[in-house]
Amino acid sequence: MKKVLVVDDSCIMRNIVKSTFVDLKIPCEFLEAENGAKALHLLETNKISIVFLDWNMPEMDGIQFLKKIRAMPAYEDLPVIMVTSEAAKYNVVEALTYGATDYIVKPINQKVFMEKVSEIEF
Repeated sequence: MKKVLVVDDSCIMRNIVKSTFVDLKIPCEFLEAENGAKALHLLETNKISIVFLDWNMPEMDGIQFLKKIRAMPAYEDLPVIMVTSEAAKYNVVEALTYGATDYIVKPINQKVFMEKVSEIEF
């Protein structure tokens, strides 16, 4: 079974991402982290299939996490979708430059979410 890592400091947002997968009938196991530091530990101790990553979090934000994992050969191809309220074009460009696979602006639109997820093989 696929393992999905949902990284967001908001428990509500983590639950929205998880429930969207359930609503779309995509079977998977979920792991959760409230910041990049905890997510990094989960990544190193589990076989993760895809990451949904917030930008603004304490300890280690999403961009710091993204930079760190993209520098590691084992994770250079891991799909990472930013799910964030940072909607400015320069934010999207920055995330994609540092290796985000795709970008979803909050609030999550289920149709957009499904399109983004279906485009990625994980």
